[in-house]
Amino acid sequence: MAQQADLIVVGGGPAGAAAAMTARRAGLTVLLLDRAAFPRDKLCGGGITGRCREHLDAVFGPGAAGGLCLTTRRFRLRGDGRVLGQVSDAPPLQMTMRRDFDAALLALAVQAGARLVERARVAAVDPAAGLVTLDDGRRFSAPLVIGADGVNSATARALFGRAHDPATIGFALEVELPAQDPEGWVEIDLSAAPWGYGWAFPKAAGRTLGVGGLAARNPDMKAALARYLQSHGADPDALRCKGAFLPFGDFRPVPGQGRVLLAGDAAGLVDPITGEGIGWAVRSGQLAAEAAAAALAADGPDGALGRYRRAIAPVHAELRRARNLRRLVHTAVLHRPFLRLIERDARVQRRYLALLAGQFDYADIRPGALPRYLWRALAGRPARPAA
Repeated sequence: MAQQADLIVVGGGPAGAAAAMTARRAGLTVLLLDRAAFPRDKLCGGGITGRCREHLDAVFGPGAAGGLCLTTRRFRLRGDGRVLGQVSDAPPLQMTMRRDFDAALLALAVQAGARLVERARVAAVDPAAGLVTLDDGRRFSAPLVIGADGVNSATARALFGRAHDPATIGFALEVELPAQDPEGWVEIDLSAAPWGYGWAFPKAAGRTLGVGGLAARNPDMKAALARYLQSHGADPDALRCKGAFLPFGDFRPVPGQGRVLLAGDAAGLVDPITGEGIGWAVRSGQLAAEAAAAALAADGPDGALGRYRRAIAPVHAELRRARNLRRLVHTAVLHRPFLRLIERDARVQRRYLALLAGQFDYADIRPGALPRYLWRALAGRPARPAA
């Protein structure tokens, strides 16, 4: 017989932990399933933006997992092999290791009363019945299911035949360096990979270096990573790298089907320019669980998806704006003018940093502003801030 609860959450990362925590706060019984045993590794630069911090505090309480973060105010932008600009008094930027960070958030959800089932590999999901079957035959039943099981989501595959279209999402490679950066610079390299970026993030026990970009435009990402590591004085052959797909910019307009809602990477909620995904994962997990609780209390489980679609619409709007902006800044004829625009104007650097830090939204950019300033850069005219 199937084990039963008010809500099943598939995936124990930030989206799933946030969903479970929110549902427990609303009084729902929660089954939380994950294919791994925690702590487990996760490819991610580990940046915690200001926006992400707000979402974490709202769901898990002030300062949740704060002790696992390194905080720095030093930020550097690179492109075409040179420093475009750097800021030593940036808004506080926090960096964490996902192995420990995810385990800490999951522990808070379990402490709140979610029942965790690890090493649970999903074999089938029935979106009409809210039934989840594992590959070992175990079955779990609930009026609603939230699929928060990452870019390779088994839940999304069960609903749509595949998690994401490989032609439209990104791919990333990353390494961990044991040696710390004594100056603690957060670096984004806008030319490390076509239609993507590189990152060098300081951590409490070392540094994380990686490159990511649209998979279709980066057939040899290993070569891009090797070049980026060499630019930092690291030997690519001496380091173990890990890779994963990134669903940046490929969000699902309808984040679910029937009685199943999708959150986090499973729903494609990753910023296509900055690569920031933890904040949207936490926020979407919260919104999905709130929609589930409201539907169960009012119009029944079939009303949850509509509630969730309305709640997640502002996030989709932001990602759509970012996706449109990416087409401008990464198009071959405009990429170098964009780099020159950043290099020549410290105000533009600050705007980019504000986007990265979550203090500034794409909606705050005036319509048509960036194309005008890119045209100024193409013409060699002085730049002005794009918002």
